[in-house]
Amino acid sequence: MLWLREVIITASGGGHTGYAVALAQRLAGRVRMRFVIPEGDSWSASKVSSYGEVTEVVKLRGPRDSWVKMLVKAPKAFIQSLKVLPKGSHVFVSTGSNHSVPPALVSKLVRGSYLISIESSVRFTRASSSVKFLRRFADLTVLQWEEQLKLIPEGTVVGPLYEKPEYEIGNEGYVLVTGGTYGHKALFDAVLKAGIEKVVLQTGRVDPRPYKRARPGWVIFRFDPNFGRWLAKADVVVTHLGKTVIDAALTYRKPVVIVPNPEWRLTAGIEDAEILARKLNAEVVKEITPRSIKEAIEAVRGREPPKYRDGAEELAKIITEYLEETS
Repeated sequence: MLWLREVIITASGGGHTGYAVALAQRLAGRVRMRFVIPEGDSWSASKVSSYGEVTEVVKLRGPRDSWVKMLVKAPKAFIQSLKVLPKGSHVFVSTGSNHSVPPALVSKLVRGSYLISIESSVRFTRASSSVKFLRRFADLTVLQWEEQLKLIPEGTVVGPLYEKPEYEIGNEGYVLVTGGTYGHKALFDAVLKAGIEKVVLQTGRVDPRPYKRARPGWVIFRFDPNFGRWLAKADVVVTHLGKTVIDAALTYRKPVVIVPNPEWRLTAGIEDAEILARKLNAEVVKEITPRSIKEAIEAVRGREPPKYRDGAEELAKIITEYLEETS
């Protein structure tokens, strides 16, 4: 029985946790699942805990951190992975991020799991570091777009991984602005001066207090585990180059403005954003100013995103077929 087989999935924060949720939604009721999250990441825990057991492994570095921090944390990450990953697991899914690498290696090389590595949906010009490293160990490298075959020729394209809608889609007339887990201060400051009357602002790790003082009529918060409800009712979504772009456009059918964060060292860049924007009928803001933000918002109002095949369902099918063949 498939229910006796276990699938371990990393939920490494931000969009990586979004991939884990999208896959878990399709695997629910078919297999047992366990999730590996960054140490202390209560938001990721809240997103995946309803699907299976949650364990923690320290994350090596954030998007602004140096390689030195990664080297310092690596021994602890491998030791924790050895402790928390069980013997007899059958499939390990890395959803990306350096956080996924230590448990992926332990699962493959020590526990003997079938290793699946997922490339990000926003990568077009160069592969992510974690996928480039894990490709030599992975049994399957999952790509979300045909264009990514130029980066990983041996990869398998399944389509974009996006979450199922959890809320009824509507339009309450507000602009949803988000910078993801770490926030996007340059974007938030520009929106503050853009003269937009109705805004819902998710600040992440950026201090929300200055924005609350300046705009008491806006809805402003750091995090919300039910973030999908804000996507579902938005008029336009303005966000960094991350998985929120995919969920806004493909899960909730919203017009999107993409504003890449120039502070992030480890992420995709402007060219990647432009390619993704063409695929999603979105707009990209290169120079972050109040005027450019407002013009991009007006340009996308009423646009309809295209439809793509369900990559999460396709990956769930690959996993269950593998488990059936090896049971």
